[in-house]
Amino acid sequence: MPVEAATVWNDCLDIIKASVDEQSFNTWFKPITPLRNEGEVLTIQVPSQFFYEWLEEHYVPVLKKAVHQILGANGRLEYSVIVDSGNHNNPPVLVNYPNGNGFKKSNAQTVNGNGHDEYSPFSFKALNPQTVNSRLNPNYSFDNFVEGDCNRLARSAGVAVAKKPGTTSFNPLMLYGGVGVGKTHLVQAIGNEIKKNLPSKIVLYVDQNDFTSQFLNALQNHKMQEFQNFYLQVDLLILDDVQFLAGREKTQEIFFHIFNQLHQSGKQIIMTSDCPPRDLKGFQERLLSRFKWGLTADLQEPDFETKLAIIHNKMQSDGIEIPTEVAEYATSVGISIPSDCILL
Repeated sequence: MPVEAATVWNDCLDIIKASVDEQSFNTWFKPITPLRNEGEVLTIQVPSQFFYEWLEEHYVPVLKKAVHQILGANGRLEYSVIVDSGNHNNPPVLVNYPNGNGFKKSNAQTVNGNGHDEYSPFSFKALNPQTVNSRLNPNYSFDNFVEGDCNRLARSAGVAVAKKPGTTSFNPLMLYGGVGVGKTHLVQAIGNEIKKNLPSKIVLYVDQNDFTSQFLNALQNHKMQEFQNFYLQVDLLILDDVQFLAGREKTQEIFFHIFNQLHQSGKQIIMTSDCPPRDLKGFQERLLSRFKWGLTADLQEPDFETKLAIIHNKMQSDGIEIPTEVAEYATSVGISIPSDCILL
């Protein structure tokens, strides 16, 4: 009687778990689904082409050890790769790699004695949530984010995400609006709240310019594997000003793969833009469709009362007293509020 694929794969996982760290196990092996077991061939389904290539490049010895121990010396793997995740109307598109392709030779990169590639800013080692530079401004919080009709939905969604990152229907969370309405303040407040209450989570804030620069550096130095692995360790990825990725085909391509892997692994993605996804130009359709998977919420120009509350909140935090009539006059005549007052 044939052994169920799930039983075989679970036995393999027990062996794999003893050979890799917890972060790598959760990222690269938990998402795998066993499909069938036919004699000496175990077929597993992986979420993407990149996922398959990463396993083949980095975990061949681990997989070979597990499969050989469970299925015997002639045990082999067959991969079923999801190349398009589909939607409600269309099923996923799969590509099967014959078992003859399995277990090709690993091509590991050379690293220095500290475990880091000498020509890349990205680490092979698992990121430590206690020491990683999340690039967050600690002054941005929900407490000093003034709520009004202009931003209530966005703030409520942000609070929900901060409590349960990656597990709500607000994934991805896309916040959009003009300059000075508080997008950056709000997304960083989410990040700071998660770091405070869920210290085991790895949080990373990055704007599109830095993301693009890192990508180009990795591309020029042939370090794409390291670049992707770095981002795939993150539990909350905040990408600010995503609209500036317009027309950057290669950067969009890599972000598409990172987005897919993070989303499929239950990680939280937050983005900001100056317009809703439907108005973004110069983007791949498949990427735009993923932007719409979660919640899109706008932040509008604050009304008179909200602007007044922002001024008082800022003055109070700075220990400055200002007469109410002065604040009202400044607001009514349209005197510009400093950018750090609204906390972009």
